[in-house]
Amino acid sequence: MSPIKNVAVIGASGNFGTPITQALQASGFKVTIITRETSTTIHPADISTIRTEYTLEALTKALNNQDAVVCVVGPGGVPLQKTFVDAAEAAGVQRFIIDDFGWGPDARGFPEFDAIHAIRREGWDYAAKKAKDNKNFTWTGLTTGNPIDWAMKKFPLMGFDVSKHEAIIYDQGKERFTGTTLAGIGQAVVGTLQHPEETANRFLKVQSIQTCQTELLDTFEKITGEKWKVTRTISKELIEKGKEENKAAIGGWVLKLAVSHLYDVGQGRGMVAPSREESDAALLGVKEESAEYVVAKLLG
Repeated sequence: MSPIKNVAVIGASGNFGTPITQALQASGFKVTIITRETSTTIHPADISTIRTEYTLEALTKALNNQDAVVCVVGPGGVPLQKTFVDAAEAAGVQRFIIDDFGWGPDARGFPEFDAIHAIRREGWDYAAKKAKDNKNFTWTGLTTGNPIDWAMKKFPLMGFDVSKHEAIIYDQGKERFTGTTLAGIGQAVVGTLQHPEETANRFLKVQSIQTCQTELLDTFEKITGEKWKVTRTISKELIEKGKEENKAAIGGWVLKLAVSHLYDVGQGRGMVAPSREESDAALLGVKEESAEYVVAKLLG
């Protein structure tokens, strides 16, 4: 397989797309941003941007001379993943990084997420079939689990309101989960493209930290030098509320069950891999990060 130099990113302005694009550029890849013709997003001036229709013909032209494509579109773009794959193959792209960046094919999530997962899985399976039929086309899926620094800052329901110094602890706060920071997600993409042979045609398990709520709370209190206001609840109640809201078609169910995925006692749903050694983090160059590092970063 030839070295990968030219990389197109679809979804570069998103929550994960931004750090991925930055990491690729910092690592010396020639990055091109692929975006919709109607998009008004202003991208960095030093990165080539192609605005195009999301049709097979237009995308094939846009992906010409690209060695790899990173697909990191939001939920609205996931159903188009098969078109992205077709265009990449037609353009002679060597590697297609599929839109996972979540819990991967082995996710043990709640059944309420099955329909969402099925749409994503359809694109993954399609890429795998293309690779099976065409030895010059390969794919990789990156299972990064919880995007811990982004998620804790954005969603206090995950347990920590950083601005108010308040915490919600579910059950005993000891259910362990893995996370990957945004920097780790960016490095996972870089590492994949730097090791094309080892990463071809498979899902890779990524983590930069393994922790639990109790450890994080202790760290927040240690670094801030104060006791945080703590509300204690049980994960089963959050699960029940999420399921009820799903049945009533109330949008908040997604966040409630996503948080419950981490803290459902004894289920291990939030573990991408049992340990760092059993993940692909070292292969990809993803640094191991401590609770102290992540918390200090969140506190700014």
